[in-house]
Amino acid sequence: MSSALWSGRLAGGLDPAVLDFTASLEVDRRLLPFDLEASAAHARMLGRQGLIPAEKAEGICAALASVEIEPDATDEDVHSAIERLLGDLGPWVHAGRSRNDQVQTAMRLWTKDACDRLSEGVRGLAVALLDAADRDGEALMPGYTHGQRAQPVWLGHHLAAHAWALRRDLVRLAAVRAGADTSPAGAGALAGSSLPIDPAWVAQELGFAAGFENSIDAVADRDYCAELVFACALCFVHLSRLAEELVLWTSAEYGFAQLDDAAATGSSIMPQKKNPDPAELARGKAGTAVGRLAGLLATLKGLPLAYNRDLQEDKRACFDQVDDLQGALAALRVCVAGIEFDTARMAAAAGDGTTVATDLAERLVQEGMPFRHAHAEVAGRVAAGERFDSPTAAEAAAARLPLAALHDQLARARSAVAGG
Repeated sequence: MSSALWSGRLAGGLDPAVLDFTASLEVDRRLLPFDLEASAAHARMLGRQGLIPAEKAEGICAALASVEIEPDATDEDVHSAIERLLGDLGPWVHAGRSRNDQVQTAMRLWTKDACDRLSEGVRGLAVALLDAADRDGEALMPGYTHGQRAQPVWLGHHLAAHAWALRRDLVRLAAVRAGADTSPAGAGALAGSSLPIDPAWVAQELGFAAGFENSIDAVADRDYCAELVFACALCFVHLSRLAEELVLWTSAEYGFAQLDDAAATGSSIMPQKKNPDPAELARGKAGTAVGRLAGLLATLKGLPLAYNRDLQEDKRACFDQVDDLQGALAALRVCVAGIEFDTARMAAAAGDGTTVATDLAERLVQEGMPFRHAHAEVAGRVAAGERFDSPTAAEAAAARLPLAALHDQLARARSAVAGG
């Protein structure tokens, strides 16, 4: 391992236990492509400003293009590894910057990329839901409140509800991306640099929408990390609700659907089992995702300005959150794309003779009866064991949402998801 970037002040080496505890390379090495991009822009700026010889800037950029960190590297972090791997050019690259603004720049670039990748995954799952709604959406099913059969609805209406929630996740991810789209390059450790650097030029080179206004805030701000973890946690909440329904619907007790073999597992002891493991895992990881959000906010809440080493924990929370969400989105997309609905069984449950009770009461209102009287009359008939064959489940669902209106909604949802 080469000397630490901060070793000029401290002559003695770190105790191995301290080094192991403080090193972050195994976590932050995934920032490599973004740190290389930012370092190249910084080197070009140093050359343009005459702060390093032009040939040094060119050599640094050429060397950065081929930097790869060895699997067994023992550097303190990705930034240290890059400077080591630049060899004789390494001492030239760090003028006018600190690891504080360096990591922030790379992390913001990574966050923008992560939001793009997550949005693609969210959009893919939403499209799979809408495809299923287009295919089987005119099937009837019982809608539920409190876990009890409530009113008959179209399957497409129910599936579209999940798609609309995912549409809001797309909006949130776009907002997170916008929040991360400010360059901290040039903020230094916290107070900028006395060298004649050009942070605005670097920001433009890296494709940021803006540069920082306050250097202390630029290195301390982790709002975008918290917002990313939150957006992922809330998306996981939506996925968990969908996953719970997949678990219920594919159970023998409901029997509304069956997962494709590519989306289910068996049992090591019970030959008959077909388990909805992807849905269960998505449901379980949602709890972990919520916990990461609480953990990151607890880390941030007590930190004085500007940089503190506690902030090293932001990366693990963000990286793991994004990894888990990407995996869940991809797995649930497979579940939804291959699902087969037992439309006859769903229709039978929707048409059990009780789910139209509200619609019958509303029919009595149309005939001139006060709603509270109509409610009491229908409730009494249900309590007496009566089952209703008029309106039918299909008539009731169509009265509330005509099929033409359903298909219009599905088209609007598809357009909204595509534009999100």
